[in-house]
Amino acid sequence: MASPQGGYPPQEGYGQPVGYGTPPPPSDPAATAPAPHAAHGGKKKRVYAGQAFELGSGANAALGGQQQGGGSYGAYPPAPAAGYQQPMYGVDPNQGQPAVAGYAPPAPSGVAQMTQQFGAMGMADQQQAAPQPVQVPQSVPLNQLYPTDLLAQPFNVAELDYPPPPIILPPNTSVYPSPHANCPPKYVRSTLNAVPTTSSLLKKSKLPFALVIQPYGALHDAEDSVPVIPDQVISRCRRCRSYINPFVTFLDHGHRWRCNMCNLTNDVPQAFDWDTTVQKPADRSLRADLNHAVVEFVAPQEYMVRPPQPLVYLFLIDVSYASVANGLLATSARCIKESLDRIPNADRRTRLGFIAVDSSLHYFSIPRDGSESSDPQMLVVSDLDEPFLPIPGDLLVTLSECRENIEVFLDKLQEMFQNTQNNGCAMGSALRAGYKLIAPVGGKLSVLTSSLPNVGHGILAVREDKKVLGTSKEGSLLQTANSFYKSFAVECSKAQVSVDMFLFSSQYQDVASLSNLPRYTGGQTYFYPGWNAARSEDAIKFAREYSEYLSSEIGLEAVLRVRATTGLRMNSFYGNFFNRSSDLCAFPAFPRDQAYVVEVAIDETVTKPVVCLQSAVLHTTCNGERRIRVLTLALPTTTNLADIYASADQQAITTYFSHKAVERALGSGLEPAREALQAKAVELLSTYRKELAGGSVSGGGLQFPANLRGLPVLFLALMKNIGLRKSAQIPTDLRSAALCLLSTLPLPLLIQYIYPKMFSLHDMPDNAGLPDEQTGEIILPPPTNLSSERLVPYGLYLIDDGQAQFLWVGRDAVPQLLGDVFGVSDKAQLRVGKQNLPELDNDFNQRVRAVIEKSRDHRAKGCGSIVVPHLYVVKEDGDPALRLWAQSMLVEDRADQTVSLTQWMSSLREKV
Repeated sequence: MASPQGGYPPQEGYGQPVGYGTPPPPSDPAATAPAPHAAHGGKKKRVYAGQAFELGSGANAALGGQQQGGGSYGAYPPAPAAGYQQPMYGVDPNQGQPAVAGYAPPAPSGVAQMTQQFGAMGMADQQQAAPQPVQVPQSVPLNQLYPTDLLAQPFNVAELDYPPPPIILPPNTSVYPSPHANCPPKYVRSTLNAVPTTSSLLKKSKLPFALVIQPYGALHDAEDSVPVIPDQVISRCRRCRSYINPFVTFLDHGHRWRCNMCNLTNDVPQAFDWDTTVQKPADRSLRADLNHAVVEFVAPQEYMVRPPQPLVYLFLIDVSYASVANGLLATSARCIKESLDRIPNADRRTRLGFIAVDSSLHYFSIPRDGSESSDPQMLVVSDLDEPFLPIPGDLLVTLSECRENIEVFLDKLQEMFQNTQNNGCAMGSALRAGYKLIAPVGGKLSVLTSSLPNVGHGILAVREDKKVLGTSKEGSLLQTANSFYKSFAVECSKAQVSVDMFLFSSQYQDVASLSNLPRYTGGQTYFYPGWNAARSEDAIKFAREYSEYLSSEIGLEAVLRVRATTGLRMNSFYGNFFNRSSDLCAFPAFPRDQAYVVEVAIDETVTKPVVCLQSAVLHTTCNGERRIRVLTLALPTTTNLADIYASADQQAITTYFSHKAVERALGSGLEPAREALQAKAVELLSTYRKELAGGSVSGGGLQFPANLRGLPVLFLALMKNIGLRKSAQIPTDLRSAALCLLSTLPLPLLIQYIYPKMFSLHDMPDNAGLPDEQTGEIILPPPTNLSSERLVPYGLYLIDDGQAQFLWVGRDAVPQLLGDVFGVSDKAQLRVGKQNLPELDNDFNQRVRAVIEKSRDHRAKGCGSIVVPHLYVVKEDGDPALRLWAQSMLVEDRADQTVSLTQWMSSLREKV
């Protein structure tokens, strides 16, 4: 199954031969004016373009003093030269001063005006993009609606990097004027930043009202600083149980507070104005919970049903022939050993256990350090129907007490099974046995396997049928083949046991069935198709990811609840957890690298000018502290449909529909999921045209607000994603793994997975790949639209969807470029497929490597992820399978059985 380069095999029939039309001529002579540039940059770019080719047709042409390639993009300025620091909304291009609200209105076309408009718009880095409560007079309107014509102004990829429309609150909404009073979009994003006051108005808009919640911004606390309130004084509303927050009001000389959710008046606790650290009265206006929308409380005793549980990892390791042959056993044992110091263990209570699995279960009793024997004892259980624990204790050992002997055991583990011929895999029975072992405490089952469970509980058979792929029957392959995996997952959730699956088979592994375990227990499915430790790239990728996974700080026995202003109700929840009651989501372990979507219903007319939505995660930290992370979001209300459309967030809306599409695909099949997306796009465009664009549009254009211009493109890209695409070439396991990502990735990574980033490297600006003087962060080249029209035959491009990276080498790449980047003089010597770039002693190689590394940087995107994408080198005239796989990322092109962006927009116009 695996391609010779490894990784997931590119399928036949993706993509199409790429036609390299030169982009249209510049729309303004100003674009051709030479710009000053560093000598090395300009000369190098000319050399890379090759003397035989005209300058000025690469994606970054206008940035290095060369000709503008594609003209201007109407209402949005072209991507800025300095990488893509985010432009701010809400700036009036005529004054150069922040406008009251909304996007800049469309400007006359032409690059000169664009440049001037862009200068006026100002630039904000990612930190500044967090919406601060905008203090405006009561009479000032909300975000203004700027209509644009989707057909007259082509989509510019830079539009995807704009922050969401700002949240404009009336003055003095928060109790103290703090810049942190409202929740930043990094943690919670609403699909609507102005909320309709009635259910009928929401229905009329056809837009969803939902929150995308990502409670953590990094894998480790140190990288994601949130104020912690240690005094255990937690003031909550007596009726609705909301936590005190920056939007409450104080009454009665500050002795009481009115809840901003349900209006009940509550007493302020006596200790609220007392500083326990210095034993003196404290200034209330400095309290973090009244100034910050995102805070963490240290919870007192009454928030615990039992003493905080320790962190427990039970490793279920496949030791059958497949797992030994591909090197999984040796690599995982070595990786766990090297990561022992990184596993969170501040309270010295962390416990580990190991079960090896073939056609029997092998338990290991590891003695304490310093005892007479350091040898682990192996106990084999061959009864798979009712697996029992062979001894009462010592199967889960404390990391601090047995550290040295755990290392001894991990060294011996690979030797114990190195000559096995056993093809059995009783993983279902091992899961039952592991559950018995850790259920009294709770914890994580970390499953590493290369085989299909073929004996004992939860047996699975190879059911993939090539003839069914691409037909209406394909949906059945995405559903669970054995009910064991759902019912067992629910059992695990009740006992605070979470399951993570790491799957490595080169054959069919039924990801569709196995992924149910993480889905209902707050875990994740990690899929490594065709993995083999003999390829160093495969071994290093897994080792880096698994080490990050083990070091990540997770919350234990967690619950998530979302409360809101009277009149709003949480309606449906999406993500990996078990929905325990109407509004409570249960997580045996709360991961740091997933996001959740909560749909909000409007049950009764909202009379307030501002509504609040508060998410709270109660959890035990890795070091045994009970904590509550509280995120409070305030949004203005409106009775006006134009306000709703002007404040809609296209990325949050896409995230919501990504979760809906996965639910539809698993329930009814792939075709209904794609049809629902297409119908929704038509419905939104029709509603906007009928209600806000006056019904008829002259010249047959396609009107939509400026802030939603990317939505039709994102919908098309979502339908073309490997999880949903219509194709007879996509193996079921690949599809199922993609559906897992579409329903768990944090928003910035999800948008990149749907619409990958493409950077033109051969002509990148002179500062790209170098650190920014102010921030020290590496500057990326501006992103390029995912269309083959943007590729020139002598070019070098990076395409990155966050899970895999492709370095595309054009068929006419010149020797100078090949030498500088790859250290080869002739294209015939260039190796394709999975690899790492050589480190060469020249400026351009260092910058290209810096761009590749920076593009992988999840922290800069404001989210946590353990994933380290493989880099594939692809020659335009090289391995066809690899080339077609890379071309399937160009979502604006026609490919396989799917339409191009131009065809999609035309079909939408016909339907609207």
